[in-house]
Amino acid sequence: MPDSTPELLFDGPADGPPVALAHGAGVGAHHIAMVTLARELASHGLRVVRFEFPYMAAGRSRPDPDHVLLDTWRSVIAALGDPGRLTIAGRSLGGRMASLVADECGVRALVCFAYPFHPPGKPERMRTEHLGDLSTPTLIVQGERDPFGDRNEVPGFGLPERIKIAWITDGNHGYMPRKRSGVTIEENISAAAGEAAAFLQDLKPAEPR
Repeated sequence: MPDSTPELLFDGPADGPPVALAHGAGVGAHHIAMVTLARELASHGLRVVRFEFPYMAAGRSRPDPDHVLLDTWRSVIAALGDPGRLTIAGRSLGGRMASLVADECGVRALVCFAYPFHPPGKPERMRTEHLGDLSTPTLIVQGERDPFGDRNEVPGFGLPERIKIAWITDGNHGYMPRKRSGVTIEENISAAAGEAAAFLQDLKPAEPR
């Protein structure tokens, strides 16, 4: 486990359902995209908790080894307490790492924003094997044009039906649409947060595992 829990950044009402939110590989918790997503989630009454993985907090560009990323998630979950009430969420890398500890830590739910199903242009390098056994209620919020897994590809990946997929109009990996789509990046981020909030609101009360 990491020597210390990362700094935790809070948005939303203190008594709202807690959602821990991790960043992707390239930008940290303070980036405008992460701040905007957190605030949009908070606008639905959620208590959003952002944090940074050690490499990002130290100003390094190369992500930490997986075991460090996973231990960071474990320390955040432990620090927030009562995992049965906690949703863990993340963009891209952060969401993939969250999906690897969700069942182990017994969290309430998992939300992956822009899941990296495979590296762009390399569909043979899939990152989905563990998803077939995932029992935590899960939502993946994916841009329709995401090069890490788009709307044409994902239905063929054999994901279990219990994993819900929400599609963001004409979005790429960062949910950015093309001008001709008629939607804006702000609208797409708001839509992504809305999909997550609706998913969590519809969940049944947590059952003992």
